[in-house]
Amino acid sequence: MSAAMTYVLHFAPDNASLIVRLALDHAGLPYEARLVDRSTRAQETAAYRALNPNGLIPALETPHGVLFETGAIVLWLADTHGGLGPAPEDAQRGNWLKWLFFATNTLHPALRMTFYPEKYTGTDRRDQARLRRHMQTQIVGQLRRLDDAAADWQASAPTVLDFYIAGCLRWCALYPEDTDRGWFDLSAYPALHATCARVETLPACATLERAEGLGDTPFTAPRAPTPPYGSAT
Repeated sequence: MSAAMTYVLHFAPDNASLIVRLALDHAGLPYEARLVDRSTRAQETAAYRALNPNGLIPALETPHGVLFETGAIVLWLADTHGGLGPAPEDAQRGNWLKWLFFATNTLHPALRMTFYPEKYTGTDRRDQARLRRHMQTQIVGQLRRLDDAAADWQASAPTVLDFYIAGCLRWCALYPEDTDRGWFDLSAYPALHATCARVETLPACATLERAEGLGDTPFTAPRAPTPPYGSAT
């Protein structure tokens, strides 16, 4: 892709779009970042739903059409440009894919249920609290499995799998803001802590920190974002 063919990333600070931003910057790909203003629920407008009919962030405009679903976007970028994950012929491809899909299809949806339990149980706060506690127990088990498996991919250069896991771990520590987050302790997962630490050494991470106001330890010791514009929630 030539420099003239710039991607357009529709993002909100500290949303799943940060995973895509990391991938784009790590690969040195030209892109324009366009804010989806969550404070005005711009993700629910007809204009945005024309890009992502599910009303979720992110969406990525490409010369070949619009992509949505974070996992699909980063896998497409990895296969299109290389350097973001094992190539299809690589012997490590299958192992990498299974954990990438575990992060995208199991861990991330479980987190979403803890963030928005009302979407799954309705308005009763007791039901919401029960669902949240149940999903937190599930997430702990998922993180233990990831921690046990992390050595399988940490010998290689950072990939979109590292970016995805780092993002999910950040959100475990920070959200929802009005609930007890003592159930999560990154130090309990030493291999995943190492994943977060190595993502923080990347130039792409420094770019992300500035662009979205995430501080200089966004994954190992995250704090609430202070974005220059836009809202995380």
